[in-house]
Amino acid sequence: MTHPLQNQTLLAILLRPLLWIGLIAMPLTSHAIDEPAYDVLRAFGNVELRQYAPYVVAEVVTDGAAEDAGNAAFPILAGYIFGKNKAKKTFDMTAPVTQTAAPVKMAMTAPVTQATAPGGGQLIQFVLPRGVTLETAPEPLDPRVQLRLVPASQWAALRYSGTWSQANYDEHLALLRAALMTEGVVTQGEPVLARYNAPFTPWFLRRNEIWLALR
Repeated sequence: MTHPLQNQTLLAILLRPLLWIGLIAMPLTSHAIDEPAYDVLRAFGNVELRQYAPYVVAEVVTDGAAEDAGNAAFPILAGYIFGKNKAKKTFDMTAPVTQTAAPVKMAMTAPVTQATAPGGGQLIQFVLPRGVTLETAPEPLDPRVQLRLVPASQWAALRYSGTWSQANYDEHLALLRAALMTEGVVTQGEPVLARYNAPFTPWFLRRNEIWLALR
């Protein structure tokens, strides 16, 4: 016969993973992480056509492969928003972090963009919180960090969950292209992968998006 204490211990072990998932998911639902402001111009299926308002970004250019650029750039940009600037000002983290393997025109840059920079390398951007302007943003202490005003831009976006695998990305990029073709929506440039969650977030709770710039 199983002792009641053993049953309680077994129950605690079984519930522990669910508790961790709940703790991880809580910040995602208890308060909203700041994102660049946008209006939905049109929606069909899982696709939204968005008009983004201008915003300010902190950006850095890194060398090397695209898969290594995020790890190289993140501590540099995180240093700026966590106080490594002349005003010692800190900013809350924003979302998303985005990535693309091809050049993106600066006028069409997404909220946080990784792109092949002119002359090689990767360009990675963190969007600064709403209300921050070039005039009010503190000057970076690290010369690798640059501030830029990104003009208003329009994007087609498809939202999906799951892992950040190439297969999952390719599947949903194909769905986005097919939906846009059916609706007669013309785009330009390379697709952008937008990641809204930390790597430790369970795959089924993640918010991922693929963006294509509207022509």
